[in-house]
Amino acid sequence: MPMPEGGSTLGHSATLAGGAASQLAQLAAKLDGQDALAQALPVNADKASEYGDAARDPQEGQHAAPSDPAVTGSTLTETARSDKVGAGDAAIGTNPNNGPLDRYRADSGGRALSTNQGVPVADNQHSLKAGLRGPTLLEDFILREKISHFDHERIPERVVHARGSGAHGYFECYEALGDLTRASIFAEAGKRTPVFVRFSTVAGERGSADTVRDVRGFAVKFYTDEGNWDLVGNNIPVFFIQDAMKFPDMVHAAKPEPHHQMPQASTAHDTFWDFVSLTPESTHMLMWVMSDRGIPRSYRTMQGFGVHTFRFVDAAGSSRFVKFHWNPVAGTHSLVWDEAVKLAGMDADYHRRDLWEAIESGHYPEYELGVQVFSEEDAELWSFDVLDATKIVPEELVPVRPIGRMVLDRNPDNFFAETEQVAFCTSHIVPGLDFSNDPLLQGRNFSYQDTQLTRLGGPNFHEIPINASVAQVHN
Repeated sequence: MPMPEGGSTLGHSATLAGGAASQLAQLAAKLDGQDALAQALPVNADKASEYGDAARDPQEGQHAAPSDPAVTGSTLTETARSDKVGAGDAAIGTNPNNGPLDRYRADSGGRALSTNQGVPVADNQHSLKAGLRGPTLLEDFILREKISHFDHERIPERVVHARGSGAHGYFECYEALGDLTRASIFAEAGKRTPVFVRFSTVAGERGSADTVRDVRGFAVKFYTDEGNWDLVGNNIPVFFIQDAMKFPDMVHAAKPEPHHQMPQASTAHDTFWDFVSLTPESTHMLMWVMSDRGIPRSYRTMQGFGVHTFRFVDAAGSSRFVKFHWNPVAGTHSLVWDEAVKLAGMDADYHRRDLWEAIESGHYPEYELGVQVFSEEDAELWSFDVLDATKIVPEELVPVRPIGRMVLDRNPDNFFAETEQVAFCTSHIVPGLDFSNDPLLQGRNFSYQDTQLTRLGGPNFHEIPINASVAQVHN
């Protein structure tokens, strides 16, 4: 065996042994530190604060500092550096997955073409062949990667609200609402919170026309400093059914006839009218859908409603019922039926194009958020059930109070990554907001979360950039 350059094998072995001994000493110190940490917290002194009134305003709990950051590290080798793992110097208390979308934007200008693995390639337009005329070689990993990516790059479309358009913007609070809610988004006048909004039709598939007669979705994701809040509403203040148990039946009835898949994006067929004729509670919603509200002129001139009754919760834990209203500053306008039919044939992307071009030209859509706030005691006196999504709370009874405005001032960079992959869930609320016992809302809280597991491939859809919170996530 040749002598290694610079010394004997004995000296080299001694160096390795010394390194191993040092590593063992560090490991022993880490174990000692973990034992000391456990002994410093023998019991949960904060247990009482996990219940009752104290739980509504969590305070900093009992804690003990480790003797060294390595004590709570995942591995002693965290300080080993490379271009991949970095310097091993994590920013304490920071999750780099949360923050602006700039961390995911890429500029490929002036760069060499590469595979998904970062391997530079001169050509991804011609497959490798055996000889001039083939056959194509299975060993062509660039071909296999490109085709495989193409085969699997799409996701299932939404069961409802498949056809949508999105935009970024901000919400600005008019005044502090501490007397109503402890939600930080409403904590002070002028406070701005980033939002992403998705407008949609309901019954039609992803490639259907924009101007069909249908309910329109009006979903807003607020990226608040206390987590994401999704206000998942429609352009009509009521719904077809009172109980989520009927939701699958209603959607199946509204979809095209099962034997010939017609009509597309329309409920003018037997299965739908069979359902509503046997479900009298849907009558109120039918009056809205068959009115001009079913064919809005533009997403920019369309109202939005939270539909359900929610709760505002203040710092003391007291709650009040609340209903949410979006009113377009440009006014509420609709098409007439003849216009809607012609536009569906001439430009199936009419609403999508209108929204995009308005924002691109600097005519930013703006909406005012208003609330109806009332007590549970008042609700008990009324002749209708505020927990019934087929009913409204008349504005003559409880006027709408404007509390802020939303401005949409940026188009998405990538339709699929943002508008298509965004996941709205009614169960996504923040401190200061809560659910009511509305049975339809309770069902939506389960269904919206559950459907993302199939559509977005599993429970980690919150890590998709458009869904990630700007508030730090540590769990």
